[in-house]
Amino acid sequence: MFEFLNEGAGRREGWRHQLVRHGFIWGAWTLVGLFFASQIYFYLSRTEWRVSVAVAVAWQLIAVYMFAAATPLVLWLARRFPFERFHWRRNLLVHVFAGLAISAAWGAGHVALDTWFSGGISKLTAANLARRIFFSLDKELLVYWLLVLASHASNYYQRYREGELRASQAQLQALKMQLHPHFLFNALHSISALVHKDPDAADKMIARLGDFLRLTLDTAATQEVALRQELNFLNCYLEIERIRFHDRLTTRLHVEPQTLGCRVPNLILQPIVENAIRHGVAVRSAPGHVEVRAERRGEMLRLQVRDNGPGLPTEPAAHKKSEGGVGLSNTRARLAQLYGAAYRFELENAPEGGTVVTLEIPFQSLEEKSDAARPARVVGREPAFSK
Repeated sequence: MFEFLNEGAGRREGWRHQLVRHGFIWGAWTLVGLFFASQIYFYLSRTEWRVSVAVAVAWQLIAVYMFAAATPLVLWLARRFPFERFHWRRNLLVHVFAGLAISAAWGAGHVALDTWFSGGISKLTAANLARRIFFSLDKELLVYWLLVLASHASNYYQRYREGELRASQAQLQALKMQLHPHFLFNALHSISALVHKDPDAADKMIARLGDFLRLTLDTAATQEVALRQELNFLNCYLEIERIRFHDRLTTRLHVEPQTLGCRVPNLILQPIVENAIRHGVAVRSAPGHVEVRAERRGEMLRLQVRDNGPGLPTEPAAHKKSEGGVGLSNTRARLAQLYGAAYRFELENAPEGGTVVTLEIPFQSLEEKSDAARPARVVGREPAFSK
């Protein structure tokens, strides 16, 4: 049943594409015909063979519609016999003969049409027709080869864009995969430190790590997820860190409900929160606090991660080093790949102390309504949401 529906949807999409394609072809040739009609009208208006606007339009539209009718065939020939590396001689020969045949047909039609509108159709003989076709063949061949070149240029550009897209996706995937070993190294190091001191805590951390890895594997090929799913990932990570730091770490999430279905990069918050815990909590013996906020600001989604640690160092070299870790460097690279210049990512000292990381990206709802509509299944402790 679903396969049948998918086939029907695919056919409808194909028909829609063909309709748009043919509409573009005929629309473009109509504009060309109207342009030539104006030229014919104003040129003949200064001679004794004046024609009305209606006649000039009909004359030139019929002429260009001969080109329009054959354009799909020419484009098909261009796609079917491209000038590739190994077959260009054979394909060139095909285009030479096809171009001559199609151009001769165009030429015959245009000679007959011009003779008809000039009132001399009765005087047209086979010899005159052949001679006039021969002398107009260069213009018809020019149109044929322009269509072939336009098709090749479009195909090459499309391949170039597809190659860029594949390269961009591969780079994003590589950046995302680089985060996993970085996180796993830190998590396994924490587990190894607890194995002998607190086996129960180490066991819980292993369980939470398994939950996190299972969730990430479910969306391994997905670059963007709903914010509620991203918070689910983050909660698994925070469960691990809360076990590690015991009472030294408290967390709080303030999330506007309208943002839960918003599209965010997959695993974008975890490295930011990990950086806050590493530099704001782990380096001090006093209790640490990490707060995550999500809110809409106009057409942008603002995500903020705040800690109560010592803040960013004032020395330029140390400040640059604190901003250049693997997690944050990859975060910047992923944001640049996904959004170009349409994002904001800043680290700064909070006025009341600690560090605040601000991330702003375009506010876009996830297209998959099912993911955005149903609540995400939370693994571990449910995070606290508040406005």
